Amino acid sequence: MDILQLTSLLIVLAGLFGAVNYLLLKLPTAIGILVVSLIASMAILALDLLIPGFRIDDEVRSVVGNIAFSDALLEGMLGLLLFAGALHVKLSDLREQWRVVALMATIGVALSTVIIGTAFSWLTGMPFLIALVFGSLISPTDPVAVLGVLREADLKKSLETKIAGESLFNDGVAYVVFLVLVGLAFPQGDDHASGLSGAVTLFFQEALGGAVLGVALGWLTFRLMRHIDDYSLEVLLTLGLAFGGYQLAVWLHVSAPIMAVCAGLLIGDVGAARGMSEETRKYVDAFWKLIDEILNAVLFLLIGIEVFAVTFTWDAFQTGLAAIVLALFARLIAVAVPVYLLKPFRTFSPGVVQIMTWGGIKGGISVALALSLPDGEWKPLILTATYVVVIFSIVVQGLTIAKLAARVGSEPDLI
Repeated sequence: MDILQLTSLLIVLAGLFGAVNYLLLKLPTAIGILVVSLIASMAILALDLLIPGFRIDDEVRSVVGNIAFSDALLEGMLGLLLFAGALHVKLSDLREQWRVVALMATIGVALSTVIIGTAFSWLTGMPFLIALVFGSLISPTDPVAVLGVLREADLKKSLETKIAGESLFNDGVAYVVFLVLVGLAFPQGDDHASGLSGAVTLFFQEALGGAVLGVALGWLTFRLMRHIDDYSLEVLLTLGLAFGGYQLAVWLHVSAPIMAVCAGLLIGDVGAARGMSEETRKYVDAFWKLIDEILNAVLFLLIGIEVFAVTFTWDAFQTGLAAIVLALFARLIAVAVPVYLLKPFRTFSPGVVQIMTWGGIKGGISVALALSLPDGEWKPLILTATYVVVIFSIVVQGLTIAKLAARVGSEPDLI
């Protein structure tokens, strides 16, 4: 099956599963597609166990294997999704929350990685460095999943900015941390960092390089758009920025996710205010909202059918359940520490720690990173635990975050 056939199949299935959800389940679109695809996948696996000679699952596994989920997300869809998400977060809103966002995307990611890695190593007997790799890939809140849920949750603006901004940046930081730890944990199978000095160099090269490249490309695109008044061409320029900038970042070995976020923030704020006409702003916003929703639908479909790539055993499933508790506890610490560090300097609304902890939704990026790991004895366990955490996070946390916010965060947020 070639790439065009696969793409066509995924879009058809996303549309069909979306229709089933709309007519029957009536869940938020992205979560509904995930639930329907997961139910369909589990039904196929169940039929394989119950009916002798039932071999459809082998065909499905073959198709899923051809998708290369990790490459499709990390080297294809992620740039567009991050750019689209950042495009709708205003710098003026983010500026008011930058201290919280910065601390959670740095100290928060570090704390979460260490807590999960240490506990997971003790729980499973996994080597400490490999357990830290698991901690780094399960720590980031997935901006794709988070932004998809936020559209349905109707949270207060300042709280939404905290969650969205933090998810956009901690994703990029955690991805760099993941690359560093993979280089340390698998020195023979990876050409990234070797040794502590190499790890530090890689971190700054990836993180700072990605930010500088994103701002530079976003600024150049903005300057070009100021001289153009053609909405179709300007939409095309933003698409070129997202696609081309992401691939350029990969080629230059700097953080492509951070590049996409920085470029999207600049175009969505400065570019929209000073480089676009009202008509262009309307079309750019509508185009990227549509791209975001379509890719979200396909991504959540992919997460649901990736169950065929996971080797489930009872022990691994139990470890996955324990990993849910670890991930939630680490997320609580990652949120609470920055909040309490900043409490002497500003006031937070009631429930901010609970809401941001429960709103730290994991998603496809964690699954993609787990799939990208070098083959080894611990990879199946890491993949199973990651998948269990992600499914719980998207379905349970995603469907209940709005109710939690309404119950504990009723007072106005204070800056």
